[in-house]
Amino acid sequence: MISKEQFDFEIDTIITNAIREDIGDGDHSSLACIPDSAMGKAKLLVKDEGIIAGVEFAKMVFEYVDGEMEVETLINDGEKVKYGDIVFYVKGKSQSILKAERLVLNAMQRMSAIATKTNEFVQLLKGTETKILDTRKTTPGIRALEKWAVKIGGGENHRFALYDMVMLKDNHIDFAGGITTAIDKTKTYLESIGKDLKIIVEARNIKEVEEILRSDGVFRILLDNFNYEETKQAVKMIAGKCLTESSGGINEKTIAKYAACGVDYISSGALTHSVYNMDLSLKAV
Repeated sequence: MISKEQFDFEIDTIITNAIREDIGDGDHSSLACIPDSAMGKAKLLVKDEGIIAGVEFAKMVFEYVDGEMEVETLINDGEKVKYGDIVFYVKGKSQSILKAERLVLNAMQRMSAIATKTNEFVQLLKGTETKILDTRKTTPGIRALEKWAVKIGGGENHRFALYDMVMLKDNHIDFAGGITTAIDKTKTYLESIGKDLKIIVEARNIKEVEEILRSDGVFRILLDNFNYEETKQAVKMIAGKCLTESSGGINEKTIAKYAACGVDYISSGALTHSVYNMDLSLKAV
Protein backbone atom coordinates (compact mmCIF):
# COMPACT_ATOMS: atom_id res chain seq x y z
CA MET A 1 0.00 0.00 0.00
CA ILE A 2 1.09 3.57 -0.54
CA SER A 3 2.44 5.70 2.30
CA LYS A 4 0.49 8.41 4.07
CA GLU A 5 2.77 10.98 2.45
CA GLN A 6 1.95 9.66 -1.02
CA PHE A 7 -1.76 9.55 -0.23
CA ASP A 8 -1.71 13.14 1.07
CA PHE A 9 0.11 14.19 -2.10
CA GLU A 10 -2.61 12.56 -4.22
CA ILE A 11 -5.36 14.38 -2.29
CA ASP A 12 -3.55 17.73 -2.55
CA THR A 13 -3.13 17.18 -6.29
CA ILE A 14 -6.84 16.41 -6.71
CA ILE A 15 -7.83 19.61 -4.92
CA THR A 16 -5.34 21.80 -6.78
CA ASN A 17 -6.31 20.45 -10.17
CA ALA A 18 -10.06 20.52 -9.51
CA ILE A 19 -10.02 24.13 -8.33
CA ARG A 20 -7.88 25.10 -11.34
CA GLU A 21 -10.31 23.32 -13.64
CA ASP A 22 -13.40 24.92 -12.12
CA ILE A 23 -12.31 28.48 -11.35
CA GLY A 24 -9.78 29.28 -14.06
CA ASP A 25 -9.17 33.03 -14.04
CA GLY A 26 -12.06 33.69 -11.68
CA ASP A 27 -15.59 32.83 -10.55
CA HIS A 28 -17.13 35.61 -12.59
CA SER A 29 -20.70 34.76 -11.53
CA SER A 30 -19.82 35.56 -7.91
CA LEU A 31 -17.44 38.39 -8.72
CA ALA A 32 -20.16 40.09 -10.76
CA CYS A 33 -22.80 40.35 -8.05
CA ILE A 34 -21.34 39.58 -4.59
CA PRO A 35 -18.99 42.02 -2.82
CA ASP A 36 -15.63 40.62 -1.80
CA SER A 37 -16.33 41.58 1.82
CA ALA A 38 -19.75 39.86 1.99
CA MET A 39 -19.94 37.09 4.61
CA GLY A 40 -22.21 34.07 4.40
CA LYS A 41 -23.14 30.70 5.85
CA ALA A 42 -24.25 27.49 4.15
CA LYS A 43 -25.36 24.01 5.17
CA LEU A 44 -24.65 20.64 3.58
CA LEU A 45 -28.12 19.14 3.18
CA VAL A 46 -28.80 15.44 2.62
CA LYS A 47 -31.58 14.57 0.17
CA ASP A 48 -30.97 10.83 0.16
CA GLU A 49 -29.98 8.08 2.56
CA GLY A 50 -26.86 6.00 3.07
CA ILE A 51 -23.35 6.43 4.47
CA ILE A 52 -21.88 9.94 4.33
CA ALA A 53 -18.30 10.29 3.11
CA GLY A 54 -16.07 13.21 2.22
CA VAL A 55 -16.59 15.45 5.24
CA GLU A 56 -12.88 15.58 6.00
CA PHE A 57 -12.12 16.12 2.32
CA ALA A 58 -14.59 19.03 2.25
CA LYS A 59 -12.72 20.64 5.14
CA MET A 60 -9.50 20.37 3.12
CA VAL A 61 -11.16 22.04 0.14
CA PHE A 62 -12.49 24.91 2.25
CA GLU A 63 -9.05 25.37 3.82
CA TYR A 64 -7.41 25.40 0.38
CA VAL A 65 -9.85 27.97 -1.03
CA ASP A 66 -9.87 30.24 2.02
CA GLY A 67 -8.15 29.41 5.29
CA GLU A 68 -10.51 31.72 7.19
CA MET A 69 -13.63 29.64 6.49
CA GLU A 70 -15.01 27.80 9.51
CA VAL A 71 -16.76 24.41 9.45
CA GLU A 72 -19.12 23.13 12.15
CA THR A 73 -19.45 19.37 11.74
CA LEU A 74 -22.69 17.70 12.82
CA ILE A 75 -22.25 14.28 11.17
CA ASN A 76 -18.90 12.58 10.60
CA ASP A 77 -17.57 10.39 7.81
CA GLY A 78 -18.91 6.84 7.98
CA GLU A 79 -22.16 7.71 9.76
CA LYS A 80 -25.60 6.87 8.40
CA VAL A 81 -27.65 9.77 7.04
CA LYS A 82 -31.24 10.22 5.93
CA TYR A 83 -33.24 12.78 3.97
CA GLY A 84 -33.22 16.15 5.70
CA ASP A 85 -30.05 15.66 7.73
CA ILE A 86 -27.55 18.53 7.91
CA VAL A 87 -23.97 17.26 7.77
CA PHE A 88 -22.16 20.52 8.46
CA TYR A 89 -22.34 24.30 8.37
CA VAL A 90 -19.64 26.39 6.73
CA LYS A 91 -19.26 30.13 7.19
CA GLY A 92 -16.90 32.70 5.75
CA LYS A 93 -16.73 34.92 2.70
CA SER A 94 -19.66 34.24 0.40
CA GLN A 95 -17.38 34.21 -2.64
CA SER A 96 -15.15 31.60 -1.01
CA ILE A 97 -18.07 29.32 -0.17
CA LEU A 98 -19.24 29.49 -3.78
CA LYS A 99 -15.76 28.74 -5.12
CA ALA A 100 -15.57 25.57 -3.05
CA GLU A 101 -19.20 24.50 -3.49
CA ARG A 102 -19.04 22.40 -6.64
CA LEU A 103 -15.87 20.49 -5.77
CA VAL A 104 -17.21 19.71 -2.30
CA LEU A 105 -20.53 18.46 -3.70
CA ASN A 106 -19.07 16.48 -6.60
CA ALA A 107 -16.62 14.73 -4.30
CA MET A 108 -19.00 14.07 -1.42
CA GLN A 109 -21.81 12.82 -3.66
CA ARG A 110 -19.54 10.24 -5.28
CA MET A 111 -17.66 9.32 -2.11
CA SER A 112 -20.92 8.83 -0.22
CA ALA A 113 -22.28 6.59 -2.98
CA ILE A 114 -19.14 4.43 -2.87
CA ALA A 115 -19.14 4.27 0.93
CA THR A 116 -22.82 3.30 0.90
CA LYS A 117 -22.33 0.50 -1.63
CA THR A 118 -19.23 -0.74 0.17
CA ASN A 119 -21.10 -0.84 3.46
CA GLU A 120 -23.88 -2.88 1.84
CA PHE A 121 -21.27 -5.49 0.88
CA VAL A 122 -19.71 -5.34 4.34
CA GLN A 123 -23.08 -6.08 5.93
CA LEU A 124 -23.56 -9.06 3.61
CA LEU A 125 -20.21 -10.44 4.81
CA LYS A 126 -21.07 -10.20 8.50
CA GLY A 127 -20.50 -13.47 10.31
CA THR A 128 -17.69 -14.49 7.96
CA GLU A 129 -13.94 -13.89 7.98
CA THR A 130 -14.00 -12.56 4.40
CA LYS A 131 -13.15 -8.92 3.70
CA ILE A 132 -14.25 -6.80 0.73
CA LEU A 133 -11.60 -5.18 -1.47
CA ASP A 134 -11.77 -2.45 -4.09
CA THR A 135 -9.91 -2.53 -7.42
CA ARG A 136 -8.14 -0.15 -9.84
CA LYS A 137 -11.43 0.31 -11.72
CA THR A 138 -11.67 3.90 -10.54
CA THR A 139 -12.33 7.29 -12.12
CA PRO A 140 -9.05 8.59 -13.61
CA GLY A 141 -7.61 11.41 -11.52
CA ILE A 142 -9.62 10.84 -8.34
CA ARG A 143 -8.61 7.30 -7.34
CA ALA A 144 -7.46 8.48 -3.91
CA LEU A 145 -10.92 9.86 -3.15
CA GLU A 146 -12.70 6.71 -4.27
CA LYS A 147 -10.42 4.39 -2.33
CA TRP A 148 -10.77 6.66 0.71
CA ALA A 149 -14.54 6.27 0.39
CA VAL A 150 -14.21 2.47 0.34
CA LYS A 151 -12.36 2.64 3.67
CA ILE A 152 -15.02 4.93 5.11
CA GLY A 153 -17.66 2.38 4.07
CA GLY A 154 -15.85 -0.38 5.97
CA GLY A 155 -14.01 -2.02 3.09
CA GLU A 156 -10.30 -2.49 2.50
CA ASN A 157 -8.07 -1.14 -0.22
CA HIS A 158 -6.41 -3.44 -2.73
CA ARG A 159 -3.18 -2.11 -4.25
CA PHE A 160 -3.39 1.61 -4.97
CA ALA A 161 -1.74 1.49 -8.37
CA LEU A 162 0.70 -0.45 -10.52
CA TYR A 163 3.70 0.58 -8.43
CA ASP A 164 2.85 -0.59 -4.90
CA MET A 165 2.13 -4.29 -5.51
CA VAL A 166 2.81 -6.90 -8.21
CA MET A 167 -0.29 -8.53 -9.67
CA LEU A 168 0.33 -11.12 -12.34
CA LYS A 169 -2.92 -11.39 -14.26
CA ASP A 170 -3.80 -13.52 -17.27
CA ASN A 171 -2.21 -11.17 -19.81
CA HIS A 172 1.05 -10.92 -17.84
CA ILE A 173 1.19 -14.69 -17.59
CA ASP A 174 0.44 -15.22 -21.27
CA PHE A 175 2.91 -12.57 -22.44
CA ALA A 176 5.61 -13.89 -20.09
CA GLY A 177 5.23 -17.46 -21.30
CA GLY A 178 3.49 -19.12 -18.37
CA ILE A 179 2.81 -18.88 -14.64
CA THR A 180 6.09 -20.25 -13.30
CA THR A 181 8.14 -18.16 -15.72
CA ALA A 182 6.21 -15.02 -14.78
CA ILE A 183 6.72 -15.63 -11.05
CA ASP A 184 10.42 -16.43 -11.40
CA LYS A 185 11.04 -13.37 -13.55
CA THR A 186 9.14 -11.21 -11.09
CA LYS A 187 11.20 -12.36 -8.09
CA THR A 188 14.43 -11.82 -10.03
CA TYR A 189 13.30 -8.36 -11.13
CA LEU A 190 12.26 -7.26 -7.64
CA GLU A 191 15.58 -8.42 -6.23
CA SER A 192 17.49 -6.54 -8.94
CA ILE A 193 15.76 -3.24 -8.17
CA GLY A 194 15.77 -3.70 -4.40
CA LYS A 195 12.01 -3.65 -3.92
CA ASP A 196 10.03 -5.86 -1.55
CA LEU A 197 6.58 -5.86 -3.13
CA LYS A 198 3.86 -8.39 -2.42
CA ILE A 199 3.04 -10.71 -5.33
CA ILE A 200 -0.50 -11.69 -6.27
CA VAL A 201 -1.03 -14.25 -9.03
CA GLU A 202 -4.28 -14.82 -10.88
CA ALA A 203 -5.53 -18.37 -11.48
CA ARG A 204 -8.11 -19.19 -14.13
CA ASN A 205 -8.66 -22.80 -13.08
CA ILE A 206 -7.62 -25.46 -10.54
CA LYS A 207 -4.69 -26.58 -12.67
CA GLU A 208 -3.24 -23.05 -12.53
CA VAL A 209 -3.72 -22.98 -8.75
CA GLU A 210 -1.63 -26.15 -8.53
CA GLU A 211 1.13 -24.57 -10.62
CA ILE A 212 1.16 -21.35 -8.58
CA LEU A 213 1.52 -23.35 -5.37
CA ARG A 214 4.72 -24.91 -6.67
CA SER A 215 6.39 -21.47 -6.46
CA ASP A 216 7.44 -19.77 -3.23
CA GLY A 217 6.93 -16.11 -2.46
CA VAL A 218 3.32 -15.67 -3.61
CA PHE A 219 1.34 -13.50 -1.19
CA ARG A 220 -2.15 -14.14 -2.51
CA ILE A 221 -3.84 -16.19 -5.22
CA LEU A 222 -6.67 -14.55 -7.12
CA LEU A 223 -9.38 -17.03 -8.09
CA ASP A 224 -10.85 -15.41 -11.18
CA ASN A 225 -14.37 -16.40 -12.23
CA PHE A 226 -14.32 -19.66 -10.25
CA ASN A 227 -17.70 -21.20 -9.41
CA TYR A 228 -18.58 -22.12 -5.82
CA GLU A 229 -17.34 -25.72 -5.95
CA GLU A 230 -14.08 -24.72 -7.65
CA THR A 231 -13.58 -22.00 -5.04
CA LYS A 232 -14.07 -24.43 -2.16
CA GLN A 233 -11.62 -26.85 -3.76
CA ALA A 234 -9.03 -24.11 -4.35
CA VAL A 235 -9.34 -22.75 -0.80
CA LYS A 236 -8.73 -26.23 0.58
CA MET A 237 -5.64 -26.63 -1.61
CA ILE A 238 -4.22 -23.22 -0.73
CA ALA A 239 -4.96 -23.26 3.03
CA GLY A 240 -1.91 -22.31 5.09
CA LYS A 241 0.25 -21.56 2.06
CA CYS A 242 -0.96 -18.06 1.13
CA LEU A 243 -4.08 -15.91 1.11
CA THR A 244 -7.02 -16.26 -1.26
CA GLU A 245 -9.12 -13.75 -3.17
CA SER A 246 -12.25 -14.30 -5.26
CA SER A 247 -13.11 -11.98 -8.11
CA GLY A 248 -15.10 -11.79 -11.32
CA GLY A 249 -18.72 -10.66 -11.50
CA ILE A 250 -19.43 -11.14 -7.80
CA ASN A 251 -22.44 -9.07 -6.72
CA GLU A 252 -24.89 -8.59 -3.85
CA LYS A 253 -26.65 -11.86 -4.70
CA THR A 254 -23.53 -14.04 -4.79
CA ILE A 255 -21.05 -12.45 -2.37
CA ALA A 256 -22.24 -14.33 0.73
CA LYS A 257 -21.97 -17.68 -1.09
CA TYR A 258 -18.39 -16.95 -2.14
CA ALA A 259 -17.53 -15.90 1.40
CA ALA A 260 -18.97 -19.19 2.64
CA CYS A 261 -16.35 -20.94 0.50
CA GLY A 262 -13.72 -19.64 2.92
CA VAL A 263 -11.84 -17.07 0.83
CA ASP A 264 -9.93 -14.36 2.69
CA TYR A 265 -10.93 -11.56 0.33
CA ILE A 266 -13.49 -10.73 -2.32
CA SER A 267 -12.64 -7.91 -4.73
CA SER A 268 -15.30 -5.98 -6.59
CA GLY A 269 -14.93 -3.28 -9.21
CA ALA A 270 -18.61 -2.45 -8.69
CA LEU A 271 -17.73 -0.60 -5.48
CA THR A 272 -16.30 2.23 -7.57
CA HIS A 273 -17.54 1.82 -11.14
CA SER A 274 -21.25 1.10 -10.61
CA VAL A 275 -22.66 3.61 -8.13
CA TYR A 276 -25.24 6.40 -8.27
CA ASN A 277 -24.22 9.62 -6.57
CA MET A 278 -25.88 10.49 -3.29
CA ASP A 279 -28.11 13.56 -3.60
CA LEU A 280 -26.56 16.37 -1.56
CA SER A 281 -26.92 20.16 -1.69
CA LEU A 282 -25.01 23.11 -0.26
CA LYS A 283 -27.64 25.68 0.61
CA ALA A 284 -27.22 29.23 1.84
CA VAL A 285 -28.52 29.80 5.35
